[in-house]
Formats: sequence, C-alpha cells, structure tokens
Amino acid sequence: MRRAWLSRNLPQLTIALCSAFVSRTAQAQTDEIQVYTGALESPGKFNLTIHANYTPDGRTIAAIPGGVVPQGSANGTLEWAYGVSDWFEAGAYLPVFTFTRGGKLVLDGAKLRALFAVPHAEARRFFYGVNFELSRNSRVWDQSRYGGEIRPIVGVRSGPWDFIANPILDTSFNGVSRLDFAPAVRVAYNGGQEWAGAVEYYGDFGEISHFAEGERTIFAVADRAGRFLDVEAGIGFGFTSASDKVVLKTILAHTF
Repeated sequence: MRRAWLSRNLPQLTIALCSAFVSRTAQAQTDEIQVYTGALESPGKFNLTIHANYTPDGRTIAAIPGGVVPQGSANGTLEWAYGVSDWFEAGAYLPVFTFTRGGKLVLDGAKLRALFAVPHAEARRFFYGVNFELSRNSRVWDQSRYGGEIRPIVGVRSGPWDFIANPILDTSFNGVSRLDFAPAVRVAYNGGQEWAGAVEYYGDFGEISHFAEGERTIFAVADRAGRFLDVEAGIGFGFTSASDKVVLKTILAHTF
C-alpha cells in the first residue's frame, strides 16, 4: 500500500522537493545586493545605477537545471530610476545579465519597480517605505517566468549611525503560503556626508509556511558619495552550506 501511494505521488513529491530547494538557494544568485534606505531620486531627475557582483568562491552546481553556476560568474543589471515626487520613485532593471565563468553573456530578464517612502528619508531620525517589483525571468535565471517582490523599509538614525531593515517577501505568484522570506539588514556609520562604512546581512529562510536553513551572508561595505559618481563596494562571506563562500559587490550611481 505504501509503495502504491509512493508510486502515485512520486512526481508531485519530486516537484515539491525541487521547489523547496530552489526557494532556499536560488535567491543567492541575484542581480543586486543592496539594502534599500528609503532615499529617493529628486523629483524630475533621472538616475542610472550599475549593479555588479562577482562570485570567486561559490557553489559549483546551478540551483536550477540549466541555470547559472554561481562560481566564477558575474551578475548585474542597469537600474534606471526617475523621481516622480518627493515620496515616489519609478524604476526599471534593464537588462539583468550574467557573464558566465566561460565568458558568455546571458540575458536573465528585466524588472519594473515602484518605490514609495516618507519624503526626505535621508534626513529623518525614523524613516520607512516600501518597494514593489515585477520581473520577467529567463529560464536560466528562475524556474518561474514571472516573479515579484515586496520590500518594506524601516530605519532608525541615531547620530552618525543608521539601522535599517528590509524584511523582503519574494513571490512567484503561486500562493501566499509559498512567499519566500529573504530579509536584509544594514548597520552603517556615516563619517560625514561623503563616507560611510557598514555591515550588511542577507538571508533567505525559504517559504513562510516552512522556514529552513538557506542563504546567510555577511558583507563588509564601504560607501562614497561623489559629486559625479556614488560608489559602494563590499565583500561578503557566506556561512551556511546553501551560501556562496565569497561574493564581491559593486554599485555605481549617477544622477543626470
């Protein structure tokens, strides 16, 4: 009887197990590694941000069949943003791309986003907002053709210190119980208006219906705000079996 039940349900069990695995590990392969601070582009201004991250020491097996192998790959995107008002910024990630270990360029998809935040969050002691994203993915990037993200932003500023949390929920539009919880946290010390040093945490706890060990990475980050270009660079170290061991990230931003 047990064998008969297993025979009938093996395909469904296999799919469920694969889905659970992907939800815990695929998030480690990402186009942007960033904690949102609630800062918005000025109304009427355009901004271009170039995200790039490289994995010198990571997983050697793709999270999904035929997917991107993390080790030796460089992932990134061009993020285009426009300040609509002092509380709303519209943006697009186009394209999302990967340079594989063999040097091949792969187009991974595109995303639209809408960021809402309390005006002038960068000057407030307590600040908050929320970002919404809708993505269309290639098969090598995600098993789901379409995905979405809800990213709340909550922060407190005390003197030169910033404490910011993004309790992110990712979705493949397959039910509330299968939302993926992937929080990000940033603690930063601001050395004046131009320099900042920070520690950032990125995790992926899997589906909210059954949390499990997934990606856990700690980054050491340095920021510099320049007259022409803002630069953020960091090195991250994964400390679970589902994490890449070493990841480098760079973010370059310019307002037109």
